[in-house]
Amino acid sequence: MSHLADLTATQMASAVRAKEVSPVELVDAVLQRIDDRSELNAFITVTHEEARAQARLAEDKVMTGGELPPLHGVPYSVKDLLNTAGVRTTMGSRLFEDNVPTADAVSVARSKAAGAILVGKTTTPEFGHLQAATSPLFGRTLNPIDPTVTPGASSSGSAVAVATGMGPVSLGTDGGGSSRIPAACCGVVGFKPSLGTIPHLQLPDLFGANSYVGPMARTVDDVALVFGAIGGPDFHDTYGQAEKLLHEGGASLSGLRVGYIADGGARVERETAAITAAAVKKLEDAGALVDEAVIDFKSYEPVFLTILRVGLAARTGPLLQGRDELASQTLIDTIALGNGYSAVELSNANSARTRLFREFQALFERFDILVSPTLTAPPLPIDVDPTGEIEIDGVNCGTIRGAWYPFTFPQNLSGHPAITIPCGKTASGLPLGLHLCAPWYRDLALLQVATEAEALFT
Repeated sequence: MSHLADLTATQMASAVRAKEVSPVELVDAVLQRIDDRSELNAFITVTHEEARAQARLAEDKVMTGGELPPLHGVPYSVKDLLNTAGVRTTMGSRLFEDNVPTADAVSVARSKAAGAILVGKTTTPEFGHLQAATSPLFGRTLNPIDPTVTPGASSSGSAVAVATGMGPVSLGTDGGGSSRIPAACCGVVGFKPSLGTIPHLQLPDLFGANSYVGPMARTVDDVALVFGAIGGPDFHDTYGQAEKLLHEGGASLSGLRVGYIADGGARVERETAAITAAAVKKLEDAGALVDEAVIDFKSYEPVFLTILRVGLAARTGPLLQGRDELASQTLIDTIALGNGYSAVELSNANSARTRLFREFQALFERFDILVSPTLTAPPLPIDVDPTGEIEIDGVNCGTIRGAWYPFTFPQNLSGHPAITIPCGKTASGLPLGLHLCAPWYRDLALLQVATEAEALFT
């Protein structure tokens, strides 16, 4: 039954409804795949017994008849930054090694209500603080396509899991590209919704939120299926108060005004640039109206770093007092840097978010969708220094955030929805992603366009 693990969530849900396959068979197949691919180190915790028990209950519900929720019987995983009631949630940190929450994150609770079955918690660096698929708690997660390159971070395990059939979908988090970067590195789909459309109430500062919950999967249809189940307003979310947050879809590539951001102020590796341009040409051939769009994303790297470092210092610094031996040096160093910023510097960084939002809005007066490479280069070597500088085409391009993923962190600052879809491979077989961004609350339209674009590249 191992082939069942390769079904998409949409196929699984349909097969369960038709009584062609049972939730027990699906869960068993996925759990077996997780065990068989343990060398990839995608999971911190696997819920073997709990998942099987839930699968039996789900099967009973199928056999008794009646309407089934949209994800009934579908196995899924959750990044280990999101709370799961009764299931260990470590934040990728030794500080939380034995932490067992008493309540689910909203996205997890909604997934359960939609019938999905949790099979485990996926790997992440400590508190998602850097672009490296490793932590002192669980070690290193490997890219299933090529173990010599990074699978991306910080939703590392989630990307690896869905890429290899260890569950068709996973809930990741994205604080600067943390779902989209590993999705691009592993050849899958990663979605960061508009601010407020999927509640993320674990954040201490909801007004200054820049971290998002988003589904990851092998297809856009699966991402849309999960988004439909877990998205929507929440009374406790500062940005989730509107009764109807999401505009209708109705978007199509035909006649769509597409702004092509070729570099975002950064250097794009030659093969990546060529494959991205070819992908954009396919959009144009399908009827999109493509024109150049210019915005200097890379210049916002200091803004992103200020907010990231100060936030980590405020949230995790007090936890570390007298316990530095439980943390990695990069986390300790990041907290120290965060403590060094002044209140004026943080205020200026938050003001820069408004400036960036206005730059996006100016572009969206001309375009319906913005597209770019997801990353400036293919997956980097597994042992790259996440705090150091990188070379692209033999040229030193600076630190990893501005040099490798200048296209992903801006939407975390501005709140706009964005998605990465596979669009090709390098000559050496490494996957590349195309990044699509839309105006606030045009998430459904973005997913529709991404579905059409996905079909062009497969």
